[in-house]
Amino acid sequence: MNQITKHPVSSLGYHFIPAEYLPKGKDEYHLRNLQNQSGIAYRHLVAHEIEVLVRNRNQSDDWNNVLVSDAFSPELVKNCKFYGLVRIGKLEPWYLEFKNLRRPVGLYNSVICSCDLGDNVVIDNVNYLSHYIIGNDVILVNVEELATTNYAKFGNGIVKEGEPEERRIWLEICNENGGRKVIPFNGMLPGDAWLWSRYRDDDMVQERFKDFTEKKFDRQRGYYGKVGHRTVIKNCKTIKDVWVGTDAYLKGANKLKNLTINSSADAPSQIGEGCELVNGIVDYGCRIFYGVKAVRFVMASHSQLKYGARLINSYLGNNATISCCEVLNSLIFPAHEQHHNNSFLCAALVMGQSNMAAGATIGSNHNSRSPDGELVAGRGFWPGLCVSLKHNSKFASFNILAKGDYPAELRIPLPFALVSNDVSDDQLIVMPAYWFMYNMYALARNAWKYTDRDKRTEKIQTLEYDFLAPDTIGEMIDALRLLETATGKAWLLDTPGDEEPAVVGKRLLESGNPALRSLDIHGEAFEHSPRRVALVKVPQAYAIYKDLIAYHAALQIIAYFERNPTATVADLASAVPGGYKRMEWRNVGGQLIDQDSMDTFRRQMRTGEIKSWDDVHDFYRQCGEAYPKAKLLDALSAWKEVTGADGLDRARVVDLIWEAVKTKAWMVEAIFESREKDYSNPFRAMVYASDAEMEAVIGNLEDNSFIAQERKNLEAFTLQVEKLAARLK
Repeated sequence: MNQITKHPVSSLGYHFIPAEYLPKGKDEYHLRNLQNQSGIAYRHLVAHEIEVLVRNRNQSDDWNNVLVSDAFSPELVKNCKFYGLVRIGKLEPWYLEFKNLRRPVGLYNSVICSCDLGDNVVIDNVNYLSHYIIGNDVILVNVEELATTNYAKFGNGIVKEGEPEERRIWLEICNENGGRKVIPFNGMLPGDAWLWSRYRDDDMVQERFKDFTEKKFDRQRGYYGKVGHRTVIKNCKTIKDVWVGTDAYLKGANKLKNLTINSSADAPSQIGEGCELVNGIVDYGCRIFYGVKAVRFVMASHSQLKYGARLINSYLGNNATISCCEVLNSLIFPAHEQHHNNSFLCAALVMGQSNMAAGATIGSNHNSRSPDGELVAGRGFWPGLCVSLKHNSKFASFNILAKGDYPAELRIPLPFALVSNDVSDDQLIVMPAYWFMYNMYALARNAWKYTDRDKRTEKIQTLEYDFLAPDTIGEMIDALRLLETATGKAWLLDTPGDEEPAVVGKRLLESGNPALRSLDIHGEAFEHSPRRVALVKVPQAYAIYKDLIAYHAALQIIAYFERNPTATVADLASAVPGGYKRMEWRNVGGQLIDQDSMDTFRRQMRTGEIKSWDDVHDFYRQCGEAYPKAKLLDALSAWKEVTGADGLDRARVVDLIWEAVKTKAWMVEAIFESREKDYSNPFRAMVYASDAEMEAVIGNLEDNSFIAQERKNLEAFTLQVEKLAARLK
């Protein structure tokens, strides 16, 4: 039975804070007065103004509790009911216009309960407006309910005075069983979510993260909701316990409850028709349209949900887009694309720059007795059409999976690899370095695209979008060792010997032995099944990996001299400490941080040197500032490890940077060739009546702006190397 209680109508709009939670010596407006920073000087109504208000069919339980500014025009208030203390800013004879919506300034046909209204607002046909602070030039039209409770948390995972712990909102990311759950809070970065979801064996660190979150917020009851300046809300149904920033646009939403919607003039957020959002944080510059359902979520800045997407118990990183699909219990780093119908992502850590195709089912629990599986995908994860994957699976960076139903758990340690499920021969096929051999255009364009689309206004974390970075370089070095061992084992099956397989494989691969092209090379522990794993094009991949490691080192050397225009090779050599070894790196929400720094962070968390989320964010900034040097050291260490070089001298540096020009030229040519296939394929051309029609539809290859830009970049890079080489000589 519904518990409907009766109260005196005279108390409507009053006693917002229950007496037991009201601090001694404070009234129910003490927090409201702190929140209202409008600077408006309020006064009581005069008799003439009350007379006009009553004549215009307005009602109040007590006109003494309706306060106004000096520029108040009672003629602009019609058919409204006021309850509790209502404070109104100036109302002047203007009309406000936004996207062809034109409404006169004033209050019309609305019930307003204990609110503060800014200057020149439009409030028309708002059935119930309760306990809100409204900014200047705000438009509220056709809203059924816009109300705040005394225990509002605005999407933050806190509990108010008198509330049990069970009321706390958690995000159960990465695993459906809640074993990696985190508390959402306004300002939560992708790195914060990742850090908190790790270190699960360290109770002290976990407790400190919780303490940091508690300290950010006041447990007192009685905070009012807020609608910032120039925000427009129209044709919405239920908006409850929602904090809205400035310049937001909310239209046609069904239900918005317990949210923070960050928005600003530089990064306005929008929520559109049919959306239902509950228990979440929406960061600056987000777009949410057309029937989206989101519950227990965080959307980082400039991310988008569209076309009926469902986001539940998940964190969506910056500059990401999800449409038409379902995402559950996932932590997604920046620059994720998932905008085709009927894809499903569940219990996953996806490390950004990723793209999920239509029909993909990523993370099904068919092989588990409990919903406790996880999937971990490195940067650049790209499952193709109708790919189905099992928990637990793990993928190196820039893995692309061909269409297929993969029957068992996968562990793919080779970066830039194409993974295929060969049903006819019942085997898994892995082609390392696929992107560089066959799809350089997409790889390079995506790196440019992600950088270009990074619209963050506050870049606390230094996000890495380049496909060549410390994480992928480390994976390539590990891949070299894996390919050497696999090649050696395959060779020794036919040609037995006493040498270690890795030694044999390395010698064969470095010599370019032509017999390797027909050698049947297998991978081990790539799939949780007894079937064969075929590694294809291993010699080509091996050579590409080595070239890219050297190329990356050259790029970092060039960047060093750009940062230090008077430096010499001796300065460069002295910048690398003696005995320095390549580090392990962690992808912390899209920011690459070396393991030594991570160890220091954990120690400082335990000792209490890091005291707040602000300190955690300062840690990101410090790592970002140190990143160029750390990347240089790591790149040179990787190059030495692969080549066996014992040091840097002028001749080596000059040779290395000139080799980089050759590698860059090869990459630019590969970009052109991979796109050229789209023009030379007769099955693409057959739908056009002529070459001219094809060109009119898809454009001229030679006019491709990205290819043209890459060719210009090659020219500029060559000139840059030429000048640097001349200076070093």
